[in-house]
Amino acid sequence: MDNRLTFWAYLIYLPLVSALTYYVAWMLFKNGKVFMLDIFHGKADIADSTNQLFETGFYLINMGYALVMLKIYYEIHSGQELIEILSGKIGGFAIYLGISLFFMLYLFLRGRKMSRANATRQTEHNR
Repeated sequence: MDNRLTFWAYLIYLPLVSALTYYVAWMLFKNGKVFMLDIFHGKADIADSTNQLFETGFYLINMGYALVMLKIYYEIHSGQELIEILSGKIGGFAIYLGISLFFMLYLFLRGRKMSRANATRQTEHNR
C-alpha cells in the first residue's frame, strides 16, 4: 500500500472539514444571536452565554463526527481514487453538517415559539 496517497487524503480532508464546520458554525451562531435575544426577552448576557454553549456543542459534535469519518478503509492507488474517496467523505460530511444546521435552526425556532407562548400566557394571566 502506498501510504503517501492516504496521508495526502488526510492532509486535505482535515482542513476542509474543519473550515466547513467553522464557516457553518460562524454563520449559524452569528445569526442565532437574534433568536436567543428574542427567546430570553432581550437579556443579552444569558442570550450570549446560551448561544456560546450551543456553538461549543455544535463544534464538538460536528468535529467529533468528522474525526470518526476520517479513517480510510481501502488502499488508494491513484489520484483519481484519492479525489473520489475525498469527494465521498467530504460530500457525506457536508450533508451531515447541513442536517445539523437545520436541526439547530429548528431548535432556535422552537425556543422562540415556546418563549412567545409563555409570554402570551403570562400577559393573559396578569390581566
